[in-house]
Amino acid sequence: MIIVTGATGKLGRRTVERLLERMPAHRVGVSVRDPRKARDLADRGVRVRQGSFDDPDSLVHAFEGAEQLLLVSLDRTGEECVAGHRAAIDAAVKAGVGRILYTSQMGAAHDSRFQACRDHARTEDLLRATGLPWTALRNGFYASSALHFLEPARHTGDIALPADGPVAWTGHDDLAEATAVILTEGTHLQGPTPPLTGPAALDFAALAEIATEATGRPFTRTVVPDDAFREQTLAHGAPAPVADLLLSIFAAARNGEFTAVDPTLADLIGREPATFRSELEHAWGE
Repeated sequence: MIIVTGATGKLGRRTVERLLERMPAHRVGVSVRDPRKARDLADRGVRVRQGSFDDPDSLVHAFEGAEQLLLVSLDRTGEECVAGHRAAIDAAVKAGVGRILYTSQMGAAHDSRFQACRDHARTEDLLRATGLPWTALRNGFYASSALHFLEPARHTGDIALPADGPVAWTGHDDLAEATAVILTEGTHLQGPTPPLTGPAALDFAALAEIATEATGRPFTRTVVPDDAFREQTLAHGAPAPVADLLLSIFAAARNGEFTAVDPTLADLIGREPATFRSELEHAWGE
């Protein structure tokens, strides 16, 4: 059985759907905080069990019988994030899971400028220490994050953000499909994978050009000083840690942490991954 955590989230849900195209529903299980949100999966024959990263015993039960576990990284940062991942990994060991796959990120490193990438590196260390077979899916930076940053510009035409660098923006659908392939086809990928990325690394100046071409409306790129961006973010109600986290994405991009473009994702899914333009057109209905 393959068990997926976070199966009601963007990546987890898509991965479950791709798995169901490849194997019988009774061989797929999900661990979710609120089983009511996965009722439709239960109706289709998927095993649904309640599992909370804050309740290790529930995770042991949710992971029971897992030949493979897909551990979808938590939407937390710092020690809270790593502690949750540690609880899940310990539960997987107790449950006798055969192999763990973890949704890491292409920039995972202990010295990353981006907190989430440091968290991924620490989690990979925990996986390495289990002695179990494991794979860290070094996913490209989600294209949905770029779309989030672009949302104000959708109305103003001005992409006003801190100085950045090229990023290999990557779609959730392609990553979910690749994950399902790795889980079901017994690929040779062990430990950290090569970067699983979209077809190009693009900075926000390039995204302005793409948005202009896709919409027929002019988009400009304005560089906002880091301090000013932080103050603007705070003024819109974001807590200081969130403002600092967002700012660190740009610092890491300037540091070249997300520039790699690799063919592994295309090889796994058997086609070129979606371009950022196609992601934008789908999201904006262009």
